Amino acid sequence: MYTWEELRDIVNEFIDKLEFEREPRELYAPVRYTLEQSGKRVRPVLFLLAYNMYKECVREALYPAVAVETYHNYTLIHDDVMDRALIRRGKPTVCAKWGDTAAILSGDTMLVLAYEFLSNVPAEKLPAMLSLFTETAKEIGDGQQYDLDFEKRDDVTEQEYMEMIRLKTSVLLAASLKLGGILAGAGESDLCNLYKYGETIGLAFQLQDDLLDVYADEKLFGKKIGGDICCNKKTFLLITAMNLASPEQLATMKEWMEREEFDAQEKIAWFTALYNELGVKEACEKRIRELFAKCDAYMDEISVADEKKSALKAFANMILNRNL
Repeated sequence: MYTWEELRDIVNEFIDKLEFEREPRELYAPVRYTLEQSGKRVRPVLFLLAYNMYKECVREALYPAVAVETYHNYTLIHDDVMDRALIRRGKPTVCAKWGDTAAILSGDTMLVLAYEFLSNVPAEKLPAMLSLFTETAKEIGDGQQYDLDFEKRDDVTEQEYMEMIRLKTSVLLAASLKLGGILAGAGESDLCNLYKYGETIGLAFQLQDDLLDVYADEKLFGKKIGGDICCNKKTFLLITAMNLASPEQLATMKEWMEREEFDAQEKIAWFTALYNELGVKEACEKRIRELFAKCDAYMDEISVADEKKSALKAFANMILNRNL
């Protein structure tokens, strides 16, 4: 059995050896640049953690594991274009470094590469894995559209928000685990529980991101905090605050959100103080703990020895405690 740190190192080593020497170089330079920014490698590590529950030779699963990482990074490149983001993982985004057109085209190339990497599996496994991968990609697109739609609404409910982040974020984590299980030959019951475990971890992961955008150590987080506040992004924190705020507080919130010109630090400070006053941070942390309790129930149903589950549990705990 491997630890999650060992699997992350194996993924990084594999990506470092991938060849992107094909012409035109201007197309593949952003691909290499993006994949070399290692981050946490959450999705390929989840893939390999699930695979390693059933099989030892994880190196046989590296291409499809990296397919998930490549797809994820394709979505980040396009997200940064849509969000006009300048920094990702502490470095300039592809759109900031090469421009929007290059970012869109290189992102499209990464999508194609993801399918190419996924095809490196035994023929009998490919139909099920391709079906899950494609359905997941469609769901992520659905989630992205809901996220864009929410920008125009002031009445987004917590239930709507949780469904949006399930689609936009959770399903890829869930698919990562299930894909690893499919490749390793796990039974249907285990595959179902692996998926539910990943889906629930994904919800907690996104809520943690909502927290980090306000409360993280900026140096550890890798990007400026307060971005969600500045662009009025509907997050668990904002939606909860709108539900808890007094009429006077709500009026001031809306006034801030309607301003086209404002001092960013002043706006971030005002909303952070409001969140603190209303107990929004604590409410979000409570929801995260509730989600992790659900994860434990799904984990208990997976029919492998407890010692084979330990690395996945450790990885989930790392996600819960990152950079706050």
